[in-house]
Amino acid sequence: MFANLKNYWQQLPDFSLSHILLRIPLAVVFIEQGLSKFPFDPAMGSALGINALVWWFVCYGEVAAGVGLLVGGLATLPRIKDIHIVAIAGDMLTRFSGIVMCCIITGVIWTVIKPESLITFILTDYMHFSLWAGGLYFALRGNWAVAVYKK
Repeated sequence: MFANLKNYWQQLPDFSLSHILLRIPLAVVFIEQGLSKFPFDPAMGSALGINALVWWFVCYGEVAAGVGLLVGGLATLPRIKDIHIVAIAGDMLTRFSGIVMCCIITGVIWTVIKPESLITFILTDYMHFSLWAGGLYFALRGNWAVAVYKK
């Protein structure tokens, strides 16, 4: 029975670009949210109780994290991932973009949403939770799942 199961799993196709199905929508949401804050206006941030410097990092960080996630994903394409330095740079860019996403969404959760509890937040605000979880996934996993075969 176990031999049949092992054979079954080996026959399944390897879709190594499946991360694109998560990467593109997450990047588009971040880019769209960032672009909606332009032109940069410190008054928008002060209305939320955020100083101008932090608001600047939020505005540009959302766009940069989304673009970084897409550009980092280019390093996973079949012929590009074989160039070792490009694969490493793409992995670092993907991880950094994920960290920036987590930081921005954590700030949104703490300053704007202010949930009563973690359970309430997870059950009622799936959008921000999903954005945070997606950023955390790319921060922790990077491109190494598909870009370089580790030995």
